[in-house]
Amino acid sequence: MRALALAAAFLLLAGCAAMAPDYAREQRWADEIVPGLVVGEAVRIDLPKQAGGHRFVGLMTRASGKPKGAVLLVHGMGVHPDFGVTGALRARLADLGYTTLSIQMPVLNADAPAEGYLRLFPQAAARLTAAMQYLNERGYARAAVVSHSLGARMVNYWLSRQPTQPVTAWIALAVSDGELQALKGLPFPVFDVYAEKDLDVVLGNARERAAVLRQLPGSKQVMVYGTDHYFTRREKELAVLIDQLLRGVK
Repeated sequence: MRALALAAAFLLLAGCAAMAPDYAREQRWADEIVPGLVVGEAVRIDLPKQAGGHRFVGLMTRASGKPKGAVLLVHGMGVHPDFGVTGALRARLADLGYTTLSIQMPVLNADAPAEGYLRLFPQAAARLTAAMQYLNERGYARAAVVSHSLGARMVNYWLSRQPTQPVTAWIALAVSDGELQALKGLPFPVFDVYAEKDLDVVLGNARERAAVLRQLPGSKQVMVYGTDHYFTRREKELAVLIDQLLRGVK
């Protein structure tokens, strides 16, 4: 029995190790992007001790002109908070009047299979909660959330378990598994935004996502024409669309 117990404990520890983010890779990302920042500033956000106590980086960009509120930006799989469409939006939304906070989500090593990221969802949720608290402590009682691809799945996981977070709206960009799950009863609208040339799974499940949105007052689905899963060459139009959606939130 003792041997079995020790074996079980070993397997549990091995499983926990497999779920650990690649903090060294996160640090390499930070070392690469922070020194070259032209727009915004790097900030450090601490997880509470019960969530591991890890400190992760965020890129905070103050609003230009008349402020409209705050937006929390969540990138896709295995990248960083200034990557691709997320990096473009953090600057463009600031120009449109939103203070943006783009945070480093947990990543695995570059060779890790995509399904391995599912094990990071609880840690992703902890970072999202910490980021909302960070904004709250700086005068933003509520914030919209804009998330791309796998980041949208992470936000879905978070909100399905913590629906009372101080969120004004959630804009899910090209959610990578094509699904919106367990969102009934959310007290804010959800906007499902995807691309005309998106991934097959995103396009194939558009009807199912629309059915979910019909249960959430004020929610809607929008397709962006002439672009792909990464909203290539449509970043400006996407920022304007997000502004329009958020201005319509009551």
